[in-house]
Amino acid sequence: MHMTPTVYMLAAATPWVIVLGKYDWKTRTLPNCLTLGGSAVILVWQLGWGGASYLLNALLGGFVAGALLLIPFFVRAAGAGDLKYLFAGGLLVGFPAVFPMLLLTSVFGLVLGIVMQITGRVDAARLKHFFRCLCDWRYDRAEGRKKLPDKESETVRIPFGIAISAGIWTTLLLRLVGEYAR
Repeated sequence: MHMTPTVYMLAAATPWVIVLGKYDWKTRTLPNCLTLGGSAVILVWQLGWGGASYLLNALLGGFVAGALLLIPFFVRAAGAGDLKYLFAGGLLVGFPAVFPMLLLTSVFGLVLGIVMQITGRVDAARLKHFFRCLCDWRYDRAEGRKKLPDKESETVRIPFGIAISAGIWTTLLLRLVGEYAR
């Protein structure tokens, strides 16, 4: 049986995505030593395994993934850790696999948000306020803002690192299944 690079990537990435997902769940932060450190390891891996072409493919995947969160980051709807982690995930899966990774990450994030809303682990007051400001011209924005929970409160922050972990891991798993199905 021939071992493909995906087998090794999946084996190496599994503990990394588990640790980052668990860390984000507990602390709502993603440490630089794991996100940026992971990026550095991935870049060395890509260069060592496949040379400049793998490295360029990884960089393209990383930049596409990171670009997705730039606007949410600038409007403070996503954290810097999420941006760095998504960039690292893009480096790992490369281009064009970054697109299914982004789709899977979004779906996992949506499911996570819904589950957290149903179980009462997240307060959707800020989201409701945003949509009311956007859609309801009669809504008193100043009064609505006074009733919002603090931005740093755990009840308004979804640990998106879990969704990113699931998206990365599932993308690698699907790639592996595809390789062995041929």
